[in-house]
Amino acid sequence: MPLPRKRQISLSDPPYYHCISRCVRRAFLCGEDKLTGKSYEHRRQWVEDRLLFLTTVFAIDVCAYAVMSNHTHVVLYVNSGKAKHWTDKEVAQRWHMLHKGTLLSQKFTSEQATELSEAEHMTLQSTLSVYRSRLIDISWFMRELNEPIARQANQEDNCTGHFWEGRFKSQALLDEHALAACMVYVDLNPIRAKMATTPESSHHTSIKRRIHDFKKGYQPSTLMPFVGNSMQPKPAGLKFDLVDYLKLVDLSGRSFVPNKRGAIDMSGSPILQRLGLDEETWQDIFLTFETNFSVAAGQSGTLKEYKRKRRQKSSLG
Repeated sequence: MPLPRKRQISLSDPPYYHCISRCVRRAFLCGEDKLTGKSYEHRRQWVEDRLLFLTTVFAIDVCAYAVMSNHTHVVLYVNSGKAKHWTDKEVAQRWHMLHKGTLLSQKFTSEQATELSEAEHMTLQSTLSVYRSRLIDISWFMRELNEPIARQANQEDNCTGHFWEGRFKSQALLDEHALAACMVYVDLNPIRAKMATTPESSHHTSIKRRIHDFKKGYQPSTLMPFVGNSMQPKPAGLKFDLVDYLKLVDLSGRSFVPNKRGAIDMSGSPILQRLGLDEETWQDIFLTFETNFSVAAGQSGTLKEYKRKRRQKSSLG
């Protein structure tokens, strides 16, 4: 018998979780149905867009993700401390990004908000307490991810009924070793399934998004950032070096795993060379994040182009 969700997920434990959602029977999340020839590839973008949107609403960060043909992987971090610092109005506004809320919560956030009576205030506080707890709840996060996708897919398929299995699977990641191993596993999923040959060509994955954005000089705002492992004060984030993580993914992907179809070509160049960057350049970029976390960081050419565009915008303004 599966454990109740409240026993699987506890905020008193390390707040990292690996969650997997699978489609029922032969329902297609993405990919191509070989029997009918119909492609569902466009649905990958539905999932990725919805997932990254939810990071702007919930106090839950995404560490890694991969959108597969009939299931999704996400590695999540519950940032309960962040939610505690939200004002009541911010909690209501965030919830309204997902649902209409109540008449009282709408009244509270409206520009023409009027004074609430004592009874209304007590009712509103109770409601906002519920909203605040939901915004750090992984079950609610996964519900808000999966249900809109199911409705959209059923509408496109002109059918009704279950699209996802009733429960998503969750695994608590109890230490940094487990977290790193799980993130690598998730980022390598398309390669193991022979859907991609390298991390940088693995569409709709966190590793591809990180590589794409970091080459431009920044880390994705919708993913939990890598902040390194030094003891200096810095923003919250993954306590690994990004360059080390990329090399770990690349190295792990080269080994063949029983019952898995794909692997990175052993004869291929190391990932930094494939990306046209040497390790010294990557370390220079990463040190920018470790020392000052400025508004932009990147290679000299990228930074010059960024500054040029900023000057153009300023002159136009």
